[in-house]
Amino acid sequence: MKLFDSTLTLLEKSLDARLTRHTVLSANLANANTPGYVPKDVNFEATLNKMVSEGGSTPVATEPGHFAIDGGSTGSGHADFMSVNTRTTVSEDAGTQPSIDGNRVDADKTAVELAQNGMQYGAAAKAAGKKLAILRYVADGQ
Repeated sequence: MKLFDSTLTLLEKSLDARLTRHTVLSANLANANTPGYVPKDVNFEATLNKMVSEGGSTPVATEPGHFAIDGGSTGSGHADFMSVNTRTTVSEDAGTQPSIDGNRVDADKTAVELAQNGMQYGAAAKAAGKKLAILRYVADGQ
């Protein structure tokens, strides 16, 4: 019997991807007053699939049609992908209409995305905690 299955590994990689996205979104908010700043975003699905495929597991799809056959995202709305490291897919986000100084950060939209990402991070952390609690229960034998 396998003690640590792929669920815990997937949750770990999901937490890593969410943390990376949170860092990028926070940087957007921090640069909301920087002239000419173009916001960036992390494509969570592509990043998670890349992390999973590096680990030798099968890429994950939440619903049919969310991912192309090659594992890339379909219709993410982002262009000019650049790789920050081998595990993260970051792209420039079109943002909103630029302000007079050329900054495209929409602080309200970014704050909402940060809140959503934080809630999803919390849900994954809670699921990982539950999985570890089950393993702890089995190990204690009670």
